[in-house]
Amino acid sequence: MSAPFRVLGIDPGSRVSGFGVVEARGHRLHHLCHGVLRLAADLPLEQRLAELFRGLCQALERWGPDAVAVEGVFAFRNARSALVLGHARGVALLAAAQGGRPVFEYAPAAVKRAVGASGAASKEAVGRQVRAFLGLELPVGADATDALAVAVCHLHRARAAALLSQPPRTRRRAPPWPRLSPAVYGAPR
Repeated sequence: MSAPFRVLGIDPGSRVSGFGVVEARGHRLHHLCHGVLRLAADLPLEQRLAELFRGLCQALERWGPDAVAVEGVFAFRNARSALVLGHARGVALLAAAQGGRPVFEYAPAAVKRAVGASGAASKEAVGRQVRAFLGLELPVGADATDALAVAVCHLHRARAAALLSQPPRTRRRAPPWPRLSPAVYGAPR
């Protein structure tokens, strides 16, 4: 039996950031936790970012993931909104790097497809798919389900990369969840 492989998924935001932890055991994925970090809107940006950093560091310490997956930037009409989101993403990347975890980024459309939704699916559709995929019966907010979807996306990509790295004759069975360097999984951050 292969060792469990745990991923912390992060959906960064400057006011609300979702996080979720998914673990692969054998051929199954298991939901471990999820939540949101709500940052006070009346605080200056630098203080919200400091709170975000503390919250993510606590999640990293508590759950000890093998990797961190972060949702990438998508197109914004408002440059200021994109810049502020970039700051929040930077904090997430810093927290993971300081925690010694490899970091991976995935485009929102790829994340949605990883859980069986279309690349243009709404947050509600992604939430329904994540709950069904992980067997969650409790209500889960959109920011947390997006973070769980990012974690699932990384686990799918990591397993596919490990399977494709095997010689053709040994590909009949899926390999155990790998503990490989970030470069094996795709574009590391």
